Amino acid sequence: MMIDTLDGLREHLQWAVELEHATLPPYLTALYSLDPAKNPVAVEVVSSVFVEEMLHLALAANLLNAVGGAPRLEMPPPHPRRLPHGELEVALLPFGPEALEMFLRLERPAEPSAPPEDDGYETIGQFYAAIEQGVRHLCDTLGEKAVFCGDPARQVNGAHFRHTGGSLFAVVDLESALGALEEIVEQGEGTARSEVWDGDEDQVAHYYRFLELKLGRRYQRGDTPQSGPTGEPIVVDPAGVLPMAPNPRPAAPGTAVRAAQDLFDRTYSTLLHQLEQTFNGEQKQLADATRTMFALKAQAQALMAVGAGPTFREKAHHAHP
Repeated sequence: MMIDTLDGLREHLQWAVELEHATLPPYLTALYSLDPAKNPVAVEVVSSVFVEEMLHLALAANLLNAVGGAPRLEMPPPHPRRLPHGELEVALLPFGPEALEMFLRLERPAEPSAPPEDDGYETIGQFYAAIEQGVRHLCDTLGEKAVFCGDPARQVNGAHFRHTGGSLFAVVDLESALGALEEIVEQGEGTARSEVWDGDEDQVAHYYRFLELKLGRRYQRGDTPQSGPTGEPIVVDPAGVLPMAPNPRPAAPGTAVRAAQDLFDRTYSTLLHQLEQTFNGEQKQLADATRTMFALKAQAQALMAVGAGPTFREKAHHAHP
């Protein structure tokens, strides 16, 4: 189906916000399970991908704001779960072979011949291709000014968002919208679906960063998807992963573990609320959201130190400040 109305475009861009958010709990869970002293390379890879997914979330929010929408963020449904309107399943797993396979499925490049898919997509690239097709079609039929009717003051730009290899910029017209879509797809699956490197040319795309961890070797200049990585070896130490049951369930009420899980869920809910406010015109909230992220890390690591894990449960949603 072609996205052929402004309301349809807004709906799909809200799905894009939900899709980018859906990647965060799995990446955070794997990241928090890693011992940085024993697995510095894996920590660097997973944290760099997480930061870029936060950037993609902000770009998706900018796209939605640009066309007159209002981004919403809510606690995710229980894990394991499917990506919003997609076929891929995500779970909360400690770092390891199973988590890596999930990340590789998540970031897998679309085949060059794969059609755009606006619902039930097999790869994230196909979903964004359908959005790009819809944006171009609507600009052709309604005119650019009618499509990009949102308040420019709601745009979050690079001045508000640092520590990433990508760039965050305002979306105000067709050119910047296409740039945002390209940034999201290239950082995930590589340039033009056939390159190891993302559009920045100095950084391996997410899919290939995870492949480096799986294969135990870095990509270097001249490597291709066909050659595989031929650079320096990298080591992942399985002993440097905290034990955690997959898709943690809430512990018994009244226990210390349950209290720690509830605290984490409240903090994550607060983070989502702060990000939602940021994306809806209150950009000063972004500094608070960054502080909340640090609190979240300490709370998750405290949970994993006792063999439990975060649940990312809806119930905590009432805890908005």
